[in-house]
Amino acid sequence: MTRSNPGLRLLLCVLTIFLAISWNAVPADAQGTTTGTSGLPVPRFVSLKSDRVNVRVGPSREHAVAWTFVQSGLPVEIIQEFENWRRIRDWEGKVGWVFHSLLSGRRTALVTPWEKTNRTPLRARSKSDADIVAELEPFVLTSVTECAGGWCRVNGEQYDGWLDQTRLFGVYPDEVVED
Repeated sequence: MTRSNPGLRLLLCVLTIFLAISWNAVPADAQGTTTGTSGLPVPRFVSLKSDRVNVRVGPSREHAVAWTFVQSGLPVEIIQEFENWRRIRDWEGKVGWVFHSLLSGRRTALVTPWEKTNRTPLRARSKSDADIVAELEPFVLTSVTECAGGWCRVNGEQYDGWLDQTRLFGVYPDEVVED
């Protein structure tokens, strides 16, 4: 057996650290679905539980606040977990860390936040030729009760119906959601 080489051991240590940092830098969706420290899948969509949620640059209260959400119910995507902290991404692609208790498993979605003017037809059934019961403006925040076959059942105070799943931020394409 050969004696260990301290230079080689240092090189292996540095390489291991580099690979660990590189892996964490890759977006979760590029890595595929995994299980986080919570035991839940990552990535996944959740919603904000509070009207005031500080998003930090790192996973601790000592890290600076990058921005603050001021509306509860907004959908965000959890892309990483570290202890009780969740790295989230919003509809604009901004990323930061939120304490887990400020998030809810309640499913919500924003209707076409990437558009400025096009309305989205809300259908009576989950079919493209079903009657249109309303048209929703971009940025409407809605509750998601179920998704299947490319359609999601959504509702708010004055509407209930089905939307094309691709018109929502808060659910994955072809994701099945059961209430």
